[in-house]
Formats: sequence, structure tokens, C-alpha cells
Amino acid sequence: MLLEAVYHRPRLNWSYAYDRQTIHLRLRAKKGDLTEVFAWAGDKYAWDATKELIPMKLFTSDAMFDYWECETVPLYRRLKYGFLLQKGHERIWMTESDFQTERPANPNRLFEFPYINPVDVFAPPAWVKDAVFYQIFPERFANGDPSLNPENVQPWGSTPTPENFFGGDLQGVIDHLDHLTELGITGIYFTPIFAATTNHKYDTEDYMKVDPHFGDVKTLKKLVDACHERGIRVLLDAVFNHSGRTFAPFVDVLENGENSRYKDWFHVREFPLQVVDNIPNYDSFAFEPLMPKLNTENPEVKEYLLNVAEYWIREVGLDGWRLDVANEVDHEFWRDFRKVVKRANPEAYILGEIWHESAPWLEGDKFDAVMNYPFTDAVIDFFVSGTLDAEAFANAIGKQLSRYPLQASEVAFNLLDSHDTPRLLTLAGGDKNKLKLATLFQFTFMGTPCIYYGAEIGMDGEGDPGCRKCMEWDPEKQDRELFGFFRKLIEIRGSHPALRTGALTFLEAAPQGSKLAYERSLGDDIIIVLMNTEGTGQTFHIGVEERQWENLFTGESLRAERGKLSIKLPAYGYTVIKAVV
Repeated sequence: MLLEAVYHRPRLNWSYAYDRQTIHLRLRAKKGDLTEVFAWAGDKYAWDATKELIPMKLFTSDAMFDYWECETVPLYRRLKYGFLLQKGHERIWMTESDFQTERPANPNRLFEFPYINPVDVFAPPAWVKDAVFYQIFPERFANGDPSLNPENVQPWGSTPTPENFFGGDLQGVIDHLDHLTELGITGIYFTPIFAATTNHKYDTEDYMKVDPHFGDVKTLKKLVDACHERGIRVLLDAVFNHSGRTFAPFVDVLENGENSRYKDWFHVREFPLQVVDNIPNYDSFAFEPLMPKLNTENPEVKEYLLNVAEYWIREVGLDGWRLDVANEVDHEFWRDFRKVVKRANPEAYILGEIWHESAPWLEGDKFDAVMNYPFTDAVIDFFVSGTLDAEAFANAIGKQLSRYPLQASEVAFNLLDSHDTPRLLTLAGGDKNKLKLATLFQFTFMGTPCIYYGAEIGMDGEGDPGCRKCMEWDPEKQDRELFGFFRKLIEIRGSHPALRTGALTFLEAAPQGSKLAYERSLGDDIIIVLMNTEGTGQTFHIGVEERQWENLFTGESLRAERGKLSIKLPAYGYTVIKAVV
């Protein structure tokens, strides 16, 4: 038994309250090392009467470690606990301070979960687990009101550049909500819509004003109301890490320098403000002079931005915020942001843009979820570029699941492309089969899937500005077969709770393998997904219960023979089957 690999600590993703009654415990061990693990748990004030051994299950694995997990509902909402580790006949007890061969005589030196205080329970909004999001870049989605067009607007569908405009607006979104309803969308994430000078609007000029090229507050209210009538939630982009060059307080600092009353709204290293060798002498986003970083520790800045966050929720009925460059803003600001937003709308979804491992932001005091780019990378590496084999892919997914509390994984924002990345179809070299396989995994995995506008009708594009081209509305130029595939996936996901909140078990993911099989299960709802990422046909032999199974794409009935299902898939083939109850 390799004890050096065994790890646990209270809090974070290792010991946490899943809800107001339930505690989840996790333990890490060397991959394949332990044969059984038990949590030894009870109430510290009634130890002898409550202590018990709770079997732990192998929750997930990565390339190096196994992660064991159990849940318990302590009678008095508190827990003392240790672990019993077994490898064959070898038994080791783990306490907070050491490993020992004898059962500890008392609970004094065990780990402790002091008390489930309801206010401390991380509870993301439940509706997000069932949502399917659609990301819209407003300037490029649809031109619904030509009277709002910027000067020198380009013909719709011509080549995008970082600077040009095509006249997309909020009325255009309203005009095309039928498209989203037909697809099955239940949430929209808009990139910024507030007044700014660029087409992307990440250089905010006025946080309290809808950009006049997009419409006004009345149009925004009309859009949100129309979405709500269709069961679609609305998420706006909050750019609070930095403002734009034309933001009035920054203009004042440019004009008045050290005498400006707003000088402490920003991080200025010296006056006057200038750019030397492409580096501003004030902090900015990615050294971009047009995007000065806001000092969110300044009380006036903090009050201003928190008022913005609350105003738009109350004014238009907003359902949440996506937070730009969230990891560069101080944690204390986000703690107060959460309090303000949840007071205004307890069901609001708070989504941070973070591209890396994000546990410090997912403890229940800041965000509900983050944009799950590690998921994105793993899916693209396996299904699209082929740089991961099936085993490495399963390990990458296992590592991602091990990083966060379950409630965070259930509402993770799972995307495959966005306004910041090349489009998935382009990454796949135009191969629609690879796109389908990647998307199938996205929609049968835990978390909230998001479709980048146009992916469902076959739009491609390299990175910015290619990924920000105009939405294609000509039916003759849309891939309607692909649209039907996306719609079917959304229908399947919505019909089966196991695909949204069920356990994930990989059934086949071999070294150097190109076949992937996994099960999602929640009670009697059992779904198995099979995918062949190879350019030739392959046969799967999957051990299952001897019962009736149904193909969710074709309706075909299948029967397991001697505890196995044998299914041949063509090149880049896939199937999803469910257990018939």
C-alpha cells in the first residue's frame, strides 16, 4: 500500500456539504492500489452510539490516482471521521495526523466536519443542471433594426475583421427566437451589450446604457420578456476586470492626471498616462491600452460595479451574469458580488470566465460555475485532433471531476468553441463526423452544454475574427441535417435525468484505444454511450445486465446475450442506448 499517495483534507472538493443534510467525503490513492476503502464516521458528542463504517466507491480515476467517495447524512449535521484503507488483507487506519495499523481508540484525532451551517452550503441554482445554453455575439447574429446601424456598416455575411461592423442588434435576436425554440435552447449567454466603441463591446464606455447600435433598455426588456415566455433564461456579460478607454472616469484621469478624483479607480504606476514599447504605465487587460484595469478594491469602484450588477437584474429580469477575466479580480469583490446578485435574484447563475483549474472560486462564496475549458481541451484532444487516446481522455475527464464538489460539476459550463477560439468544425478540418462525436460527449456528460451560435447549422471559422462571422440565415446555406442532430441530442438529454445528474462510469477506454464506452446512471435510468473515433468500423463487447435495451436514435430494440451486448459501429460511428424498465 503506497501511503505516500493517499490524500484527504477537510473542505474544498474532499469534504463538503452537498446539501443541508448530506456530507460527501473523498479520498485519493495510487491508481489500482486499494481494493476497498471505508469512511469511519460518527458524531463527536455521541461517538460510541453513532460510529459506523461507510463503504466508499471508486468515484473516478486519472492517470495516477483513484478517487474514492461516499456520502453520509449525519443525524446532527456534524461528523468526526477517519478512513479504513484495505489492500487485500492489509488494513491501515487513517486519522488526521497519521496512519496506524490499529483502530484508533477514540475520535479525538480524526478529521472533523464541524457542522452543516445552511448559509455555508454551496447551492447553485437547480435550473442550470437542466439547461442548454446558446452563446450569441450580438453584433454578428442578426440585423433586426437597420436604423441602428453604425456608420460604414458592411453587407451581412461579408468577411469579418477585428474592427468592422455588420449591424447585429437585439431586435435581430428577438426576430429569430423561433430558431432557438425549435432547436430546444433554454438559456442564452450574450457577450457584452453595453455601450462601447468596438464590435465586441469588451471595452465598456457606459455600464448603465445598452449600446445604441444594439437598441435600448426598452428593447432589452422586450427581449428578456420574450425569452422568458419561451422558457429561455438570459445571461449577460459583466466586464468588471477592466473598462474601456472612453469610460468617463478613465477619460478624466487621462485629462487631469494626478489631480483627477478618479485616479484611484485604476492601477496607475506613474503620471502622465502613456504607453512605452507597447506597455502602458497603468495596469490593463493583456497590456491593451484601450482596456484599463479597474481597482475593484476601491470602495467607490466597488459600489459602482455592484450597483450595475444589481440594477440590470432588477431592471430587466436578468437570470445571471457571466464574468469576464474573473480570475484577475480580487476574491473579496466576488464575495460581495455574490451577496448582491443573490439578494436581487436567488436563482441567478454566476458564471466565471476562468480557463484553468478553478477550485478557489467554487466554494460557494463566489461563483456557481466556471467556463469549463479543461473539459474543452480534453474533448478536442481526443475526438478532434487525436492527440489523446481513449485511456488518456478518460483520465483527463476523471481528473476534472475530482477537482470540484459534485454540485459545481453538475452546473459546469461545458463549451466546445466560443468567440475566443476557432470554431469546432474548423478544428476538425471540416469533418462533420468528428464534430458530432465531440458534441455527443458534450451532451451526454455532466454539466451544462453551450452551443456557440451557428455551430448547429455548420458554421466554421478560424480564431478571432474568423470565429465571429455573421450568422447564416439563408436556409439553402444551412446544414439542416446537422441542425437535426443537435436538436435530437437536446431532446435525448432532456428526456433522461441520468444524462444531467447521473453517475459516470467508463466501460471501455483502452490505452492506444479509439473506442469509448461509458454509462450514465441515476436509479433505473441507465444510459450507455458508444463512440468509435477510428476511420474504420469497430465492434464493442460491453458487459451489461441481461435485459432489453433501446437505441435512442433509431428506436431499435437490443437484447443482451449472456451479460454482453455486441454492437458494431461504422467509422466515426456512435450510438446511445437505454435500459428498458
